[in-house]
Amino acid sequence: MTLADVARAAGISRTTASLVLSGRGDEMRIAEASQERVRLVAAELGYRPNMISAGLRSGTSRTLGFISDSVATSQLAGDMIKGALEGARRHGHMLFIGEYEGDESEAERLVHAMLDRQVDGVIMASMFTRERAVPAALAHRNVVLLNTLPDGPTTRAHAILPDELDAGRRAARLLLDHGHRDIHLIGAGPTLAEVPRETVAGRERLEGILEELAGANVAPASGRMLSIWLPADGWKATADLISSGVRSGAIIAFNDRIAFGAYQAIAEAGLTVPGDFSIVSFDDHQLASWVHPGLTTFAIPHFELGLQSVETLLTASPDALASVERVPMPLRTRGSVRSASA
Repeated sequence: MTLADVARAAGISRTTASLVLSGRGDEMRIAEASQERVRLVAAELGYRPNMISAGLRSGTSRTLGFISDSVATSQLAGDMIKGALEGARRHGHMLFIGEYEGDESEAERLVHAMLDRQVDGVIMASMFTRERAVPAALAHRNVVLLNTLPDGPTTRAHAILPDELDAGRRAARLLLDHGHRDIHLIGAGPTLAEVPRETVAGRERLEGILEELAGANVAPASGRMLSIWLPADGWKATADLISSGVRSGAIIAFNDRIAFGAYQAIAEAGLTVPGDFSIVSFDDHQLASWVHPGLTTFAIPHFELGLQSVETLLTASPDALASVERVPMPLRTRGSVRSASA
C-alpha cells in the first residue's frame, strides 16, 4: 500500500494524508474527523511509511550503528547492548549491531557498512576499558566511544565509561571506615608504576585507591601486580601473601575473578573471609553473590553505559568539544567486609 492508495481510499489529497500520518495534522489545522478517517484507512490497508524516503527528505535515517570488539558475545557486558537498544527505542531509532572480535580489518568493514546505510551516528564499544583512536572513516561523523578513552588529545569524540577512579577511592574509603589499616592490593600496585600494560581500568582504580589512602596517611601494606586477572592468578598471589606471614588484614582485588582466587587461597590456609581477611573488589561478576560469604564489589553499570552512549550520541552538539563522561559504579554490599575491631 502506498500513501496515494491511502489518500484515494480516504477521499483526500496525498498532501493531507502525508501531513496526518507524519503527526502534523493538528499543526496544519486539519479537521479531527479527517485525521481519524486517514488513520483508520491506513490501518485497514496495512499502510507502512517508507522510512528510506522519509530519511532522504528529513536528512536523518532514524538508525544508529553499534560496533564492538566482543561485547555482544560477553556474558558480562551484554547489558551495554540492552542499554543502547533501550536508548534507541526511546528516541525512535533502530540499532544496527556489528562485532569484529579484534579483527581491525573487520572493524573497518563494519564502519563502512554502517555508513553505507546512512546511520545517524556510530557507537564504538569495547568489552574492556581501553584507549583507541576513532577510525578514519568516522573522523568527521557523529561518534561516541563506549567504555573507551580517546587515544590522544586530537580525537574528536565523546567518551562514556565507568567511573573507575571514583570506585577506587570508595573501595579504599570503605575499608578505612571499617577500621582497616593493613590493606593489601592484588592485581596492581603498590605504586602507580605497577599496572598491567593497556589496563585503563586498573590504572584508574589504583589511582583512586592510592589517592584515598594517602589522604588518610595510610600506605598500602603490600601490592602484587598481575599481568592476567583470572582466579588462578588471584589464588597464587594470595597464597604468596599468606606464605609471607600475613594472616589477617584487608585485600582490594582489582576484579572479581582475582577475588574468587583469593577466597580459595584463604580457605586453603585455614583462614576465613571476612574473619581474617576483608575483601572488596570490582565488576560484580555473576558469581559474586554466589560465593560464601557474598563478595562486596563495585558493579560496572553496563546498562546505564549503553543507555548514556545513545543519549550522548543523539543530544550532544556536533560542535561541542570532545568530552569524557563517567558513569558511577554502584556498590554491591555483601558479606566480605567486616570491622577490623570486630
